[in-house]
Amino acid sequence: MSQERSSVTPIDQGTGQPAGVTPGGGQPAPGHEDGDQMSGGRTSAQRTAARGGSGRGPLLEVTDLVKHFDIRGGLLGISKLGAVRAVDGVSFSVKEGETLGLVGESGCGKTTLGKVILRLLPPTSGQVNFEGKSLFDLGSRELKAARRDIQVVFQDPYASLNPRMSVGEIVGEGLYVHGMTNRREREAAVRDLLKRVGLNQQHIHRYPHEFSGGQRQRIGIARALALRPKFIVCDEPVSALDVSIQSQVLNLLSDLQDEFQLTYLFIAHNLAVVKHLSTRVGVMYLGKLVELSDADELYRSPAHPYTKALLSAIPVPDPTVRRERIVLKGDLPSPANPPSGCRFHTRCPMAQEICKTEEPPLRDVGSGHLSACHFAEEVTPLEVRRPAGIPA
Repeated sequence: MSQERSSVTPIDQGTGQPAGVTPGGGQPAPGHEDGDQMSGGRTSAQRTAARGGSGRGPLLEVTDLVKHFDIRGGLLGISKLGAVRAVDGVSFSVKEGETLGLVGESGCGKTTLGKVILRLLPPTSGQVNFEGKSLFDLGSRELKAARRDIQVVFQDPYASLNPRMSVGEIVGEGLYVHGMTNRREREAAVRDLLKRVGLNQQHIHRYPHEFSGGQRQRIGIARALALRPKFIVCDEPVSALDVSIQSQVLNLLSDLQDEFQLTYLFIAHNLAVVKHLSTRVGVMYLGKLVELSDADELYRSPAHPYTKALLSAIPVPDPTVRRERIVLKGDLPSPANPPSGCRFHTRCPMAQEICKTEEPPLRDVGSGHLSACHFAEEVTPLEVRRPAGIPA
């Protein structure tokens, strides 16, 4: 059975910085010949400028997107008893060439949001525009054409690949569907894609069960790249992988973005991973977007108490440093019956009476930093302490 290379330094869970890992696991990737100057070491502004995203208009616009799942019951199971509000009025835009990270606890609606954008799930209401055209108004033929530009990398590298198809058939299926019927041309294209994602071209005739988890995810990435898309939804692409393999896949995604000028919606729950790749970061809680900001600004100075609590949970790799730890009390409320007012008020250490009755709007608190908190200006950065007598 094929194995991932093992000579890889694991990703630093405190900073999200892999130590010089490359897509093939061996030689430094193009533009990273020194082996240390990874994209995660740049600021979010530098990453955007390097990919040509600065100053461009939005590639994707999401406006007041809602997705509710009906709760049915009764004698025949057809009576509507309520609804699970998985996504409840989310709006944002993604500029060409950038990576928008989307984080939050499990069950907050991140994956559902991605699937609705891809039209894998029908929306309850709202609008998604791609290059100025509404994806929800497209007919089947127009939607098929639009799918060339919009692709997805799924979370589970085991379940997302058909075990009865070879790698060549999996990666080449989209090419065949979109008109590349010549077998030799298709096989040549697949071999080139496998090489670009760091796999041996001879693997084209193997089956998914013959690969490790990291290699299977590379196959999924190759499949997403086959049609040369402009926008890719990365739905927790490394959460099912070993920590040492995560850094390989993250570096691969970063290098491919630079090479093909890709735009990512990167969904994850690990904030260290998101910081490594993203130019902007959005935070979701119980179906709502509660904060959206430049990545560096959000990590340096969060403007929502929920974001601050998430950041405090990132381990600090330096044992001499003591960082403020915020432990949220209580369980995550049910999306079928969310709290009134601010949905976070039942667990928020800063909650006041207004939070229970009035829902805060997502507003600009300065320099494009958006926060849905009545007291966003009072949220302070995390305290970091170093014991006396220990040099910095």
